[in-house]
Amino acid sequence: MQTEYKQRREALMAKIGNGTAIFRSAPTAVMHNDVEYNFRQDSDFFYLTGFNEPQAVAILAPHHPEHRFVLFVQPKDREQEIWSGYRCGVEAAKEIYGADEAYPIAELDEKLPQYLEKADRIYYRLGRDRAFNDKILNHWQRLMRTYPKRGTGPIAIEDTSPILHSMRLIKSQAELELMRKAADIAVEAHNHAMQFTAPGLYEYEVQAEIEHIFRKRGAMGPAYPSIVASGVNACVLHYVENNRQMQDKELLLIDAGCAYAYYNSDITRTFPVGGKFTPEQKILYEIVLAAQKQAIAQVQPGNPYNLFHDTAVRVLTEGLVEIGILKGEIDKLIEEEKYKPFYMHRTGHWLGLDVHDVGVYQHGDNPQILQPGQVVTVEPGLYIVPDTKPAEDQPEIDQRWVGIGIRIEDDVLVTPTGNEVLTAGVPKEVEDLES
Repeated sequence: MQTEYKQRREALMAKIGNGTAIFRSAPTAVMHNDVEYNFRQDSDFFYLTGFNEPQAVAILAPHHPEHRFVLFVQPKDREQEIWSGYRCGVEAAKEIYGADEAYPIAELDEKLPQYLEKADRIYYRLGRDRAFNDKILNHWQRLMRTYPKRGTGPIAIEDTSPILHSMRLIKSQAELELMRKAADIAVEAHNHAMQFTAPGLYEYEVQAEIEHIFRKRGAMGPAYPSIVASGVNACVLHYVENNRQMQDKELLLIDAGCAYAYYNSDITRTFPVGGKFTPEQKILYEIVLAAQKQAIAQVQPGNPYNLFHDTAVRVLTEGLVEIGILKGEIDKLIEEEKYKPFYMHRTGHWLGLDVHDVGVYQHGDNPQILQPGQVVTVEPGLYIVPDTKPAEDQPEIDQRWVGIGIRIEDDVLVTPTGNEVLTAGVPKEVEDLES
């Protein structure tokens, strides 16, 4: 992968010309008191370096005669490493990660100006670390004060996101291999969960089985807090308590994916706890499944990003009208968003190093055009939330539908000729879900 990291850095440096780009590692996060969460590197930083330690800064300075790629890292410290784990150290940062130069992180303020004073602008994304933001701004202001004497230096700060995130949006073959592995592990976990689920078990028991497979198969762990939502809990989009006892004649919605080598999968399936859909559950499920299939068919190179969402909305709205939950002319119902009490989220998002991965969805009024190498989730749903008040021109909701929540989600790669469903190994046809 070091060759690929270098290629990414070279591609970014070609785009920033005479600028200098600065990237900060992720901060450590406290779980409680002095106990920290496991460290997870900032995705932009990792994408360019593969370096997985905190307290680090990466500099890309294409204009510098010798040091185009510089790392500031924690130095080797035997006592600290005994307590908190091994460090790469300064010398190995050059040997292993290909830095032209490396320094201890404590020398950042001293060394940074030499990589900024000949740049025409600083590329830096203002993050949540206000102290580090101020550090970069202070360096810039000092250089601006001396600009009249030198006639060189950065006259602007520009966010790196528009450039770097457009690169991240298109996955390389190496990235796709990791995403396929993340998908395969999650497919196995979901299939096991379907076999394991039974009335009387608790949601957290299913969660434990899923996450056991994640770790057993070499994943870093869940890509996000696993959602294991039975019965009415499935109407809560980000339900994570997972503490309810599951009952017969209910549905179980599982939204769970894993992170493998920093790349993520994201799958949702909804199926009957007792092995058999009720008539109402089956009707709603088939509407959602039809919406998902038709939406996936629109994930094609050259199509606008929003087309698969619009397709899902139309199929869902038509289904709601057919069963009497909505009333009216389809186009008007869509225009007035009368479906939103029952389908309140978008149909998908980018997927990659982040679960909700980076990259714009539209440029002004123009949607992003799908391109080979992009990966999206396709996840329509219907949620008949209790106590939903219909609009004045809409019928009362028949109680037989209330409390049913359904979502079906797959990870879909845009290919040169169409698409590839990376998570197709988890069944979703009614006959495959019933026992």
